Amino acid sequence: MADLPIETIFEILTRVPAKVVGRSRSVCKEWYALLSTRDFIRVHSSRSLVSSNQRVLLIDDLTCSVHPIIFQSYDYGPRSIVTLPFDHQNNDVSILSHLNGLLCVCLNHTNELLLWNPTTTAFKRL
Repeated sequence: MADLPIETIFEILTRVPAKVVGRSRSVCKEWYALLSTRDFIRVHSSRSLVSSNQRVLLIDDLTCSVHPIIFQSYDYGPRSIVTLPFDHQNNDVSILSHLNGLLCVCLNHTNELLLWNPTTTAFKRL
């Protein structure tokens, strides 16, 4: 990989899923620095917005799941279960807003606000 220009690595990594990007940060210091730049995040986010990459997050009483959206039939594809990484009760989670894959979540029983990345499962209490 040392023979590939950094521009080529950039182009390849902006096209892979976010989970792969997260794992790729530990490859080497150069990749960590590259994947942490605002430019990389902006380009990766814009490429993730194409319709073939769209997903919907559904939260019900017992589960949280992510479904790909099938635009031709206006239906959902097979689901992937997502474990909520924070303590919550049934019917307790409200999504207040979203931006670039991050969700602002309210835990209704405590009125606690969280910033949550469902792709990496990282969250931060606000």
